[in-house]
Amino acid sequence: MSHLQSQPKKIAVVTGASGGIGYEVTKELARNGYMVYACARRLEPMEQLSLQFGSDIVKPYKLDISQPEEIVTFAGFLRNTLPDGKLDLLYNNAGQSCTFAALDATDAVVEQCFKVNVFGHINMCRELTKFLVNGKGTIVFTGSLAGVVTFPFGSIYSASKAAIHQYARGLHLELKPFGVRVINAITGGVATDIQDKRPLPETSLYNFPEGRAAFDSRKTMAKDNKPMSAEAYAKQLVGDILSRKDPVDVYRGAWANIMRLVVLFVPYWLLEKGLSKKFKLDKVNDALKLKQRKSKDN
Repeated sequence: MSHLQSQPKKIAVVTGASGGIGYEVTKELARNGYMVYACARRLEPMEQLSLQFGSDIVKPYKLDISQPEEIVTFAGFLRNTLPDGKLDLLYNNAGQSCTFAALDATDAVVEQCFKVNVFGHINMCRELTKFLVNGKGTIVFTGSLAGVVTFPFGSIYSASKAAIHQYARGLHLELKPFGVRVINAITGGVATDIQDKRPLPETSLYNFPEGRAAFDSRKTMAKDNKPMSAEAYAKQLVGDILSRKDPVDVYRGAWANIMRLVVLFVPYWLLEKGLSKKFKLDKVNDALKLKQRKSKDN
């Protein structure tokens, strides 16, 4: 049964709510008086939330935002369900990891990454913003430091996040006259299960010992750098939502504010040198130079 005694005053939609940030944000919103449509491709992980807060507070909804027709159907559901057609919060959190060398990413890999990280959020905003205008609500995007700094083996993911950052900023400007806030949460390290577990392709240019070591160091980047807990991150973000401030970009998660300053004040050539060393690309470079020297000697 729900531990909340009063009816929630506000209604939220959270995508990617089956785990990590979305799961914890759903919990934090429920604690702060929201009724939440918790959306994800899998309903089972969210059943515990309904048990914890009550099925009248957390309502799981099966939704794959990479499928435009499912978003249209969901919008129709809300049209027939929302009191006075008003929605207070749309939290665009669903995400697709993509850890590949730039030249290893196939059409299918790139398309799926952009379907979830960019097109899905754009489609959600197009179909649901009319309800947010009615409710003078808030739209939040889970952005990423990767949209500001391109880490090795993450160019496709970085491109998708940079794209949604710019969309969020444009949307912020356009919706301000309608009383709708837009928050772009540029997110650093958070302890979630989003790590890409796909292996290095056998055909990759990096398929040699030093290259594989560099690739593996990138895949474990988040957990190796003392990430913030998803619960702590959710408390910060819900605090941003409740504050009614309108900053467009907020930096949340481990290393977010530090990297914000690094990008502002460190020359790119120096930043690139630091990234090369951190992710073992300097050793890749050394190995390739040694191979070239041996080839010349022979």
